[in-house]
Amino acid sequence: MAVRHVEPYSQEWVRQPFSYVSQVVGLLGDEVGDWWEGPCDPRDATLRLRDGSALVWDEESGWRLGAFVSGGHGQHTELAGVRYLGHGLLPRPERVPGALADARAGVGSSSAWRPCYRSHRNCRDGFDVALNYYCAVLNA
Repeated sequence: MAVRHVEPYSQEWVRQPFSYVSQVVGLLGDEVGDWWEGPCDPRDATLRLRDGSALVWDEESGWRLGAFVSGGHGQHTELAGVRYLGHGLLPRPERVPGALADARAGVGSSSAWRPCYRSHRNCRDGFDVALNYYCAVLNA
């Protein structure tokens, strides 16, 4: 199997996180009231949870949970009282619900400290290959 790289800032590249995030949304089910993709630099997505909090993923620090302050479709989301879920930048979707429960309880690998796994400016660091795995799974 050949490794396929997506051209940075192309429409396909901008939408690349959609498949990964939509799998997480599916696993969280009714807990998610609404969700949307944010803009680039870094690419991100927001899941508005029914309890008034929000779960945000971005390509630099992974998942974080907090009280929703502001944001919307095509905008970066602002949260208060943030806890990062841990488990890396792109944890398997099935690990996110448990990590969310840990973050709510303030236990496990969740932390108030922001991890920085990569910079969104490193467009050719192989991260797009990892995201492509989730595109292939969704399209299979």
